[in-house]
Amino acid sequence: MRLHAIVTDFDAAVCAVDGGATVIQLRLKGAPTPVVIETGRPFLDLPATFVVNDDVEAALALGADGVHLGRGDVGAERAVERGLMLGTSASSVDEAVAGEQLGAAYVGAGPVWATPSKPDADPPIGLDGLAEICEAVSIPVVAIGGIDATNAGACITAGAAGVAVVRAAVDTEAVSEALGAR
Repeated sequence: MRLHAIVTDFDAAVCAVDGGATVIQLRLKGAPTPVVIETGRPFLDLPATFVVNDDVEAALALGADGVHLGRGDVGAERAVERGLMLGTSASSVDEAVAGEQLGAAYVGAGPVWATPSKPDADPPIGLDGLAEICEAVSIPVVAIGGIDATNAGACITAGAAGVAVVRAAVDTEAVSEALGAR
């Protein structure tokens, strides 16, 4: 759970794993399930936990390790019933607690900082908001939003079990080093 790389293609996933990512999350926003399945097939051979974003049916069809669902996504109950590791998104303590109550194995908390990869995201929660979420739940919290090698360690200090990177997925080696994982 230490370093999640959120990617859109296999080459980026390979680069991320080579750099130390332990979880690879395939995020193809708005793509139909058959496209997610076709794109995700090669990910199964990577030596990392494989999570599909937003699509329970694709995760099940692929035999992925898990699925990550945002606040508006459906299928949490089905994911848990079928044995998928469930991740949920939270930008507040209430959302994190709700995710835990749904059966989530982890909560993705953020955005910690503003991020250009998701300009429509909620306002940043900062390290204080991250710490509050970490204290409120008993499941691991993965910090997301504006994270790179310069600030990943601060998220761990605030109580996060790991960090998720989107833009920095191409530089996971530096993030891994910042986390002390290399």
